[in-house]
Amino acid sequence: MAASPALHSPLVDFTLPGGVLDGDTFVRRDYRLSEERGHPLLLAFYPGDNTAVCTKQMCTYSTGLEQFTELGAEVWGISPQDVDSHEGFARRNGLRFPLLADTDRAVARAFGIAAPGLGLRRSVFLVAPDGTLHWKHITLLGATWKPVDALAAELATLKRA
Repeated sequence: MAASPALHSPLVDFTLPGGVLDGDTFVRRDYRLSEERGHPLLLAFYPGDNTAVCTKQMCTYSTGLEQFTELGAEVWGISPQDVDSHEGFARRNGLRFPLLADTDRAVARAFGIAAPGLGLRRSVFLVAPDGTLHWKHITLLGATWKPVDALAAELATLKRA
């Protein structure tokens, strides 16, 4: 497994297909990391759509989305399922941020979180507006995640910097 990026280092650019609910429409497009420069971005890697823990995590982030957007940040959920699966997951749970499909786990490998047999480790990476890694949390077993308040506090440190 590749090492996770070091804090304050530039992140390798990537493009993934995904989509986001906009009213009743699931809008599909490609998402490119480098196009998000200029504002913070929270990358929430999760093992799978429609699993108990992942559903709770993504629903919590969706419900708390305003705390992130008030700090100028976008949120992307990333997992190995395809965009069709993400659409069903977003519709079923009313998720309000983009879900990206890393079907070959290339991005998970680049972030050092691909895990044989598991797909990937539940992880959150906070990307600074300049495209460098500001903060990260990688779980060992994957049943826990960072709450919205803790992530918002990390985002706030970027605003003060």
